[in-house]
Parts: sequence; structure tokens; C-alpha cells
Amino acid sequence: MSKFLPMPFHTVSLLIVWLMLNNSLSPGHILLGMVLGVVIPLVCQPLRIPQPKFKRPMKLFSYALLVLIDVIKANIEVALLVLGPSSRINPGFVAIPLDLQEALPITMLASTVTMTPGTVSAELSSDKKFIYVHVLNMPEDEQEVVDFIKTRYEANIKEIFEC
Repeated sequence: MSKFLPMPFHTVSLLIVWLMLNNSLSPGHILLGMVLGVVIPLVCQPLRIPQPKFKRPMKLFSYALLVLIDVIKANIEVALLVLGPSSRINPGFVAIPLDLQEALPITMLASTVTMTPGTVSAELSSDKKFIYVHVLNMPEDEQEVVDFIKTRYEANIKEIFEC
């Protein structure tokens, strides 16, 4: 069964999307949607890059809530900073050393940093040991930014993936 349906969730999703796009439940569309839902994942299977599994998926919900709260706080801070005198803005780049090694957790960290207003993930070093982050308002000690990202986000991602 796993060779015939390597990605069952994708198969069902493709069928549903096909039926919604065609706005039809005719037998022909159902059959064609099922064929596409089976063939496309089979053809794409060799292209998949193995990723680590979520070891603690329930931790993902608390992480999402944490990020949501941080996004709201950062929106307010950035709004106050931008609406105030421009001399208060002190942009800069900081290199964050990474403990993460897999692509998915690193992508999750980079996405989280970018979603939070006032910070943007700019680049991942070629050896995947550092992520470079642009900060809208760099504090006097850039280690504050490093510690914040590592303890607030990276530590939680490490828990989720247990890496």
C-alpha cells in the first residue's frame, strides 16, 4: 500500500482540490482526480528530501501561540519606533550561531524570525552554522538578540523535533 500510495494525505488533498477547481462531483472528475492524486505523488516521491519528524507535535501549538504573542508585541514596538523620531532607529545585522542541523527546523527558525516584525532572516551560512538576521533596532549589546532568538525560538524548535 505504501508503494502505491506513498503520500495518502497528498492523494486525498489533490482529489479534493481537483473537485473544487472543477466545481463538479461527476464520476469522470472523481476518477480523474483519483488518478491524479495517485500519479502525482508517485512521480514526485523520488524528489522528496527526508525531514525530521515532529517528536512533540503538541508543543507546536504552544510554540505557535508564543510566536503569535511575539508578533503582536513586535508590531506595537515597531509601530512606536517608526512613528517616533528616525534617530531612534538603529539597524544592524547579527550572526546567530545555530544548534539546529536539519533543513526543516532551520527553516522554521528563519521563518519565525522573519514573521516577527523588526527582524528578518537574511542568509544562512554555507556550512549551516549561522543564520544572519537583520534587526531594525539593534541594542547596544548584540548578544541580547542572539540570546533572545536562541532561548525563545531555537530552544522551542529543538524541543519540538527533539534534536
